[in-house]
Amino acid sequence: MKIISHKLISDLHISPAECYRWVSEMILNKNSVLLPPKIGMKPAEGVFCNVMPSIITYPDGKKAGGVKIVTRYPRRVPTLDSKLLLQDVQTGEFLALMDANWITSMRTGAVAAHSILLFAKQNFRTVGLIGLGNTVRATLLTLLSVRPELRLDIKLLRYKGQEKSFEERFSSFENITFSECDTAEELVRGSDVVVSGATYLPNDLCGDECFDEGILIVPIHTLGFTNCDLFFDKIFADDVGHVRNFKNFDKFKKFAEVTDVVNGRAAGRENSKERILAYNIGVSMHDVNFAARIYPLLKDVAPEADLAEPSEKNYI
Repeated sequence: MKIISHKLISDLHISPAECYRWVSEMILNKNSVLLPPKIGMKPAEGVFCNVMPSIITYPDGKKAGGVKIVTRYPRRVPTLDSKLLLQDVQTGEFLALMDANWITSMRTGAVAAHSILLFAKQNFRTVGLIGLGNTVRATLLTLLSVRPELRLDIKLLRYKGQEKSFEERFSSFENITFSECDTAEELVRGSDVVVSGATYLPNDLCGDECFDEGILIVPIHTLGFTNCDLFFDKIFADDVGHVRNFKNFDKFKKFAEVTDVVNGRAAGRENSKERILAYNIGVSMHDVNFAARIYPLLKDVAPEADLAEPSEKNYI
């Protein structure tokens, strides 16, 4: 069994556009995946451990399986950490133990970008971003890579100076402008799209009156917007099994899985006034798919002694 580090994966320089293609294929073919709901454990305030298995059957009949474990510890750098065990489903052989931090950030960002392009109103321009770590960096990077013609006004929620390093990261993009907000209310009002990558929010961020007609909310970690469950026109999620136990699930006005929209089995956005929320819970089919595609690229690389996880907070 190979040990594959963060650096080995990062050094492959897989493009955001390729990541977008990988998640788009999985969303389209989701019904061919064995995808039990993740097991979530919270041993302490602000700490979580999620165990996420899945088995993929590809259109050509090949299979891939694995399990990812992602943890959050507030005092650790980086706060989030992920590992993935990849298996050959046909033989039962364990192929690799992989650092999954790059995979987690890029697949999550690509899925969020997919939701933006699928559900945002036509000609959206103003995008509010909350929680400016690797996942939100990956979201914007993927969006700009897939749709380079977009011109966007980006609103950033100030938090511990993250906004400055975020602006520096994207300083080479001439088609975006930045402004900074002191409150969530200021950021949400007037935004066409709001993406939140905050990993811990004890309460909802703002009142119902802050959400303009036509807004799309993408709360990557499902936090901060539960009030929207009760009055938004449509709610979408990447997997119903992962949201069925949400406290407001039975109160959603309209609900469908994203795969059903992509496959024409459910309607997506139907007009520019609908308020839409996309709960991309983060399902392991994307992690396992990324790992299965990355493994052959590193199959002949000498095995490493340890996983050598990221040594810095922002690596996207």
